[in-house]
Order: sequence, then structure tokens, then C-alpha cells
Amino acid sequence: MRQTDHASVTVPHLRTMKAQGQKIVALTAYDVSFARIMDRAGVDVVLIGDSLGMVVQGHKTTLPVTLADMIYHTGCVSRGVGRALIVADMPFLSFQGGMEDALRAAGQLMQAGAQMVKVEGAGPVLDTVAYLHARGIPVCGHIGLTPQSVNAFGGFKVQGRGERGGELKVQAHKLAEAGVDALVLEAVPAALAAEITRHVPVPTIGIGAGKDCDGQVLVMHDALGLNEQAPRFVRDFLTRGGSIEGAFGAYAEAVRNGSFPAEAESYLT
Repeated sequence: MRQTDHASVTVPHLRTMKAQGQKIVALTAYDVSFARIMDRAGVDVVLIGDSLGMVVQGHKTTLPVTLADMIYHTGCVSRGVGRALIVADMPFLSFQGGMEDALRAAGQLMQAGAQMVKVEGAGPVLDTVAYLHARGIPVCGHIGLTPQSVNAFGGFKVQGRGERGGELKVQAHKLAEAGVDALVLEAVPAALAAEITRHVPVPTIGIGAGKDCDGQVLVMHDALGLNEQAPRFVRDFLTRGGSIEGAFGAYAEAVRNGSFPAEAESYLT
């Protein structure tokens, strides 16, 4: 069922959804046509992900994506969205070099049509989050598997197992204190994601983080079954939906009714 009881999704509305137990439905998009279909299908958040480096440009990681790439694709997506909240990734090196550089990059993404920017990591990023927040730029955090740190992790691996879970809980709380308005949890054990979700005041959006997050996000190509080596947390909604709009609608309904992700699509330990 589509959720269209309000004209548009805003940053404050995400907190209201968390408080009311309404699941947040998010998908990535990179152009106007798919963004328009997602918006029509009732998706709440459209993320222009730096995943475009892999699914659009053909790179092995997200690291080659430039700020110019993100600005271009954000502009394309923004022209197709009327209801959903538009979030844009800040690409590698656009926010690690200093707060003024981060402000300039975030400002350009907002001018291109983003209503929130997303940054990966914690630690040194906390000051940048606070700096952007103080200047009226909504920020989404991202912890767990942060693809821009793939080389440091030694590959795309589950994060937060064992004692590392405590580190992620600390990061989540510090990001909330710094001023993030939402928090992506990627590839972490479901029980850990559930605990973080219960204890942080901002909405959590999971990808490979179990069903108890406040919302879910998938890369559009994964939701359409276009990834031949899809991770375990992916489901092919195109087969179920029968069309692209049907797939996006089926995904939205599965997130909202709690049937996605299933236990088999989650990391339990």
C-alpha cells in the first residue's frame, strides 16, 4: 500500500515516522526516469548514492566518484521527485579535507536539489557533522560497512561482530549528539542494529542490518535483480512486482509490513 497521506517527506517527518513506528522506505536513484517512478510508487527517501560508481560507471569501488559526478546525478534525480526526500552522498575526499571544504561540497549538492547529505564514518567526521548541522544542512550518518573505507576493511565485510559492536554503538550515539538527522547502518548483525535503533533518537535506515531498523534502503539495481553477485540482504522485487513500478511498490510494501528483510536476508551474528 502506498503511503501518501502527506504532500512531501521532510527531514522532521523522518523523526515523526520513527516515533510512530512507520517504516521508512528508501532506494537509490541516479536519473530522472527511475526517480520519477520511485516517487510515484511511494518511496519515502531517494538516495543519490556514490554506489553509482559501481552500478553506473562500472568501477570496483565507490572511490573514483567525484563531487562533480554527484552534483550532476543529484540534479537529474531532483527533477523527477515531488514527494520523496532527496538525499545525496558526499563522495570520497569531499568532506575529509576540512570543514570549509565539506561545507562547500554540501552546499553544492543542496543547490543541485539535495535536501540532506550523507557522510560515512565517525571519529574525525563528528566535527564536520556538527559544523554542517550548525549551518542548517541536514546530515545523514553512515556506519558499519562504509564503502569508502573498503581498503581499510580489506573488502566488503560485515562490521560490528563481537567486541566491535560496542564501538558501533558509541559511534551511533556520538553521531546523534553531533547532529545527524538519520543514520544508515550497513552490513551489521541484526541484533546490534536493533539495539542501536532502540537507543538513538534519530531514525535508522538499514541495509543488511535486519528488520528492526526504522527503515530500509537498497541499491536500485539490486532491488531489480540486476546484480549477478548480490549480497545476502538483497531480494529481487522485479520478479515479484512484474514491472519496474510494481517492483518499487512491492519493495515499499514489504518494508512497511515488516516482511523485508527476512531472517535469511540478515546477518544474525
